[in-house]
Amino acid sequence: MSKVRVRFAPSPTGGLHLGGVRTVLFNYLFAKKHGGDFILRIEDTDQTRFVPGAEAYIFECLQWCGITADESVLAGGPYAPYRQSERKPIYKQYAEQLVAAGKAYYAFDTPEEIEAMRAQRKAEGSGSLQYDAGIRMRMNNSLRLLPQETQALIDNGTPYVIRIKVDPNDILSFTDMIRGDIEFDTTNVDDKVLLKADGMPTYHLAVVVDDYLMKITHAFRGEEWLPSAPVHILLWKYLFGLEHMPQWAHLPLILKPDGNGKLSKRDGDRLGFPVYAMDWQDPKTKELTKGFKELGFLPEAFMNLLAMLGWNPGTEQEVFSIDELIAAFSMERVQKAGAKFDFEKAKWYNHEWIKKLPAAHYLPQVKSLLAAQQIEITDDAYLVTIMEMVKERCTLLTDFYEQTAYFFKAPTQWDVASVKPKWSAEKASFFEVLIAQIQTMPQFDAPALELLFKALATEKNIKPGELQLPLRIMLVGAKFGPGVFDIAEKIGKQATIERIQQAFPRFL
Repeated sequence: MSKVRVRFAPSPTGGLHLGGVRTVLFNYLFAKKHGGDFILRIEDTDQTRFVPGAEAYIFECLQWCGITADESVLAGGPYAPYRQSERKPIYKQYAEQLVAAGKAYYAFDTPEEIEAMRAQRKAEGSGSLQYDAGIRMRMNNSLRLLPQETQALIDNGTPYVIRIKVDPNDILSFTDMIRGDIEFDTTNVDDKVLLKADGMPTYHLAVVVDDYLMKITHAFRGEEWLPSAPVHILLWKYLFGLEHMPQWAHLPLILKPDGNGKLSKRDGDRLGFPVYAMDWQDPKTKELTKGFKELGFLPEAFMNLLAMLGWNPGTEQEVFSIDELIAAFSMERVQKAGAKFDFEKAKWYNHEWIKKLPAAHYLPQVKSLLAAQQIEITDDAYLVTIMEMVKERCTLLTDFYEQTAYFFKAPTQWDVASVKPKWSAEKASFFEVLIAQIQTMPQFDAPALELLFKALATEKNIKPGELQLPLRIMLVGAKFGPGVFDIAEKIGKQATIERIQQAFPRFL
């Protein structure tokens, strides 16, 4: 087998959907598993949908995900340029080649004429409103016109497109790496536009030409592209020969949580979770769409959860590093059926990765979160120690603010309601004495404080467990956090005394 070469070819039209990132991931895993190359090609031929900033956003997303293309607009490579708008003359050459071979034709129809055709076919009760073999000889194109009439229109600058000529009653087939043998009847296929009036190719022509010229061996894309397969097969057959066509795999859809249809941004908005990799702000409307990164996901968890949407390793293992995914991945274990997105499961993966990775790995993100809440960190080692103490309680990176803030600033509110029902004069006396005894402790650390605390509780004939919750609320403000004596050790003797003194009167 020749060297594996795969590609991801996004359009710079907006945010990067998690389905797109999964396509990247499966391409990347397959390439690296087989010692191949991953190419990132920008498909910007539809200039009407081009959005400024979207291309840079795509690269930023993949950088966050930890995926770097071997060849791309940024990295360069032997098959540059990798931006389709810069390859415009190449496509025209191949479109004209198809016309010369009788496999495509010039079409001069205006949008109004095409709409009129569709209205007429609808009135006639035709089952198809497509521009196809059943209508083409009634339209304004080079198949119906005399050669000299066609040339005159071109010479006069009449706008035209080039359409593929699809003959009906032909059966086209290919073997999908996931779905097996698939057949299409060309009777149901329309004469797709290959080259637009502005000289830009459509996706259909560009993807085939570029895959050939860039020596792509395998093409993985979403199953929504299956209806386009017959046109692409014909283009491969007419231009380069089917023996050069990449092996195709059409990936299963990522479905809504209820399994009813493809997951969309609207579903995420409605159900309260992101569907984009990173925050995306539309430059025109200024509408901000939230992403997994900003919500507090680790890239390792994001990649892990995407890998498990439609693929399984055949084992009980669920948590995979990227290297483990590369080693385990195979297209044979990618399922045909759509994969339901489960946000609770997504958060589970993030929680597992927060626990798995050393806290220092995501220190910069947590520092940034704290800084946004006016907590400036001057001692990274101290923060890492705190993060290690609390990380099992964090599902998202954003949880680290609540779980660490009280180590850096005293609470200003206390969950007094959790203490008052069982508060007593004896407990009040206990804390008065505790303050005095802490002040005279020669060594202030968690074991020493716990020993003093329990000894005093025994002396006062109060169960230590009944006193630890009030102490926790005095130090933290609420009923959470790691061991209460560990908290006290970390904030120090003076802060422990001051917090007890500040909170204590509220319990009376």
